[in-house]
Amino acid sequence: MFQELLNSIAKALSEGQIPYMIVGGQAVLLYGEPRLTRDIDVTVGIDSKELPLLLKVVKKANLQILSEKPENFVKETMVLPTKDEKSGIRVDFILSFTPYERQAIERAKPVQIGATKIDFASPEDVIIHKMFAGRPRDLEDIKGILIKQSEINDDYIENWLKEFDQTFSGKNFLETFEKLLEETKESYR
Repeated sequence: MFQELLNSIAKALSEGQIPYMIVGGQAVLLYGEPRLTRDIDVTVGIDSKELPLLLKVVKKANLQILSEKPENFVKETMVLPTKDEKSGIRVDFILSFTPYERQAIERAKPVQIGATKIDFASPEDVIIHKMFAGRPRDLEDIKGILIKQSEINDDYIENWLKEFDQTFSGKNFLETFEKLLEETKESYR
């Protein structure tokens, strides 16, 4: 189910010329430890002014929009929630609006899945996204990626987290990452 849906989404986004990257649980499955995930998170390289382009992609991929007023919802949240009617799988499109997100999309890694190349966030960018979410499950996902991926660019992650620490006071993203990195190095690397 997920493979078929990922292929459909990737094809529709490519045909619509919308840059994107798969993030969240699907990217963790690619780079880290296997785990249950019930949705697909896609960061797209457009902002809310370009929502009509994304709405065309959603229609082409046969996804149902979950918001009654998608324009208003997207302006408030920068997310377009949808669902695949056939499988019931939720697909959230996250609109990008920061220089970091734009760079992360440019760094996305094309991965051949079935007949389609699908752009996944790099392992480093999945870690950064997970640091932002910061839930215990996200921190475990980060450890899994650090264990499985031997060639992580720690400097790239640390530079962005340092910048985010300056923007979001009291978050200590860099300190948390350094602790996770040390824990995994002691145990597995």
